[in-house]
Amino acid sequence: MGLKSKSSDLRRRLRNARSGGGEKAIEKQKAIGKMTAMERIISLLDPKSFHEYDLFVEHAGKDFDMDKKYLPGDGVVTGTGRLSGHPVCIYAQDFTVAGGSLGWMHAKKITKIMDHALKLKVPLIGINDSGGARIQEGVNSLAGYGEIFFRNTLASGVIPQISVILGPCAGGAVYSPALTDFVFTVEKITKMFITGPEVIKTVLGEEISMEDLGGARVHCETTGNAHFYAESEEECFSQIKQLVSFIPWNNVKKAEKFPKKSPKTRQYKIDNVMPSDPKQPYDVRMLIKAVVDDSEFQEIQELFAQNIVIGFARINGETVGIVANQPLILAGVLDVDSSDKAARFIRFCDSFNIPLVTLVDLPGYLPGVDQEHAGVIRHGAKILYAYSEATVPKITVITRKAYGGGYIAMCSHHLRADFVFAWPTAEIAVMGPEGAANIIFRKEISTAEDPDDMRKKKVKEYKEKFANPYVAAAYGYIDAVIEPEETRKMLVHALEISKGKEISMPSKKHGIPPF
Repeated sequence: MGLKSKSSDLRRRLRNARSGGGEKAIEKQKAIGKMTAMERIISLLDPKSFHEYDLFVEHAGKDFDMDKKYLPGDGVVTGTGRLSGHPVCIYAQDFTVAGGSLGWMHAKKITKIMDHALKLKVPLIGINDSGGARIQEGVNSLAGYGEIFFRNTLASGVIPQISVILGPCAGGAVYSPALTDFVFTVEKITKMFITGPEVIKTVLGEEISMEDLGGARVHCETTGNAHFYAESEEECFSQIKQLVSFIPWNNVKKAEKFPKKSPKTRQYKIDNVMPSDPKQPYDVRMLIKAVVDDSEFQEIQELFAQNIVIGFARINGETVGIVANQPLILAGVLDVDSSDKAARFIRFCDSFNIPLVTLVDLPGYLPGVDQEHAGVIRHGAKILYAYSEATVPKITVITRKAYGGGYIAMCSHHLRADFVFAWPTAEIAVMGPEGAANIIFRKEISTAEDPDDMRKKKVKEYKEKFANPYVAAAYGYIDAVIEPEETRKMLVHALEISKGKEISMPSKKHGIPPF
């Protein structure tokens, strides 16, 4: 057989291997608003940058007549490409082939591209669309999942790992996304749960739809298992592209520097954001946009634990991670979910050399029986641990309230913030004036002829003494009290001067965070 014939044979084999589950299965996929595995990869990556590998891998199943079946690509597409100029490794499960079920060779294809990503130190993107373990292959399917989970753990903190849930992701399969850094979901398409509605009905007698059990909104709003929500696959891919522009390829690089841009001050002005009444809430995202480059801010977990805001922005062209209390929601308090949300983000930024900017305005941790019984002590400690552990530049700005444990937790000097700035409106104290006055001046208030009047006087006295940043500044806990309009200038300087920061931590195998 000559070269021409060989080439013709190759093209025929390629066509067969790329046929997926056939026209009917592909039509069914598209009828519910889903792209094919290859279409997803092509849509996400830079044009003509994708190179596919292991196209001719065949499944290893021999039982239940599996030896008579041909599964093109064994139901998963793997390869390398570029995303916004970044090199990436990628895989996409093909639901049109045996429901994207995971058998041993399917898993081998995934683990091989994962090994490549770790070896080459480039981001890994996994597009999940699978009915779960291939039952016909028994324990080999479970072994395949175990191999994937192990590599997810090895790669954690070394390369960015992104999971995209574009179909079902059930049973053991859900643990891989949970081990990755960012999880993307799409309305009506994402389905993610450990046990499906039928099992829940059989075991517990509870009836629930797939969407209500494990749809995109549920995981973005209620469980916190996902980080991004989109209305369509196209919107989801745009979100991924934006995210990748902010983060580095691996843990020894820094994020790509962009040309510096001024904030859009006509739309976002600090004077217009901050209310004159200290009890009046405001949207901290407007404050963020007033100080970052081009007022561009990519929020993460926007729908979950909304009393804290996290996300990426640029200051002077450099990527920063932002953690900010949100006074619009529960006055910006820390609780179980917001502590988890912030702590995980802080640890990501620290792993990938992204400086942290913290904006503080909170009355403390959320009180109540529900929070105590939900483990707010343990969960609340996570944010303390994450900030203390972080060695990247850490800059904190206290805008208004910073009371009690919340003051300490939000990257105070005591957790080794490099710079702590405060506005003249900052209030730093053990607790709010009303509560403090009731404790400190209990006797004077109770014995006064007019207790209410005495209480007002003592609250005023406490405010005059502590409702300002100068007591903390006198002890050196605040580096500078600044005008609000100076915030961006001070952040630019602090970040610039912190670039070469080096810090030695005690030698240890690893710490033991309050999981």
